[in-house]
Amino acid sequence: MYQPDDTDYEILRLLQRNGELTNKEIAFSIGKSIATIHERVKRLKEEKYIKRTVAILDRKKINKNLIAFSHVLLSDHAFETLNTFEKEVSKFPEVMECFQMTGTFDFILRIATSDMDSYHEFYRHKLAKLPNIATVQSFFVLSETKSDTAYPL
Repeated sequence: MYQPDDTDYEILRLLQRNGELTNKEIAFSIGKSIATIHERVKRLKEEKYIKRTVAILDRKKINKNLIAFSHVLLSDHAFETLNTFEKEVSKFPEVMECFQMTGTFDFILRIATSDMDSYHEFYRHKLAKLPNIATVQSFFVLSETKSDTAYPL
């Protein structure tokens, strides 16, 4: 199994902050050759340390002004019920993240819509139609103090 070293972690730190950095820019930043960086980035991708490279959009500029965290309790906790819920909820473009949880609720969803009317449509016509949902409790974001995608390394 591949074990990343300090150089790999430095590459990962840099790419988390700016996925558009070229191998040349990374090499200059950490004092390694371009060929070395190329090989290391290739290996980090092959080993799935880098799952994908994306652009992080300003949600307000694309009219995703309402963020909800919805806690979902299922009425049945059978293996098939849990799998079906995960499979179906993952199909909804409004669902940005889905986490199975310990505690009172089974899942927490992060949902992005343009406004309360859009959320209501999503809730009534998609989420509430899924089988075995006992309770959905939603919380709406008033302000965003911190939103980061980079893990501390």
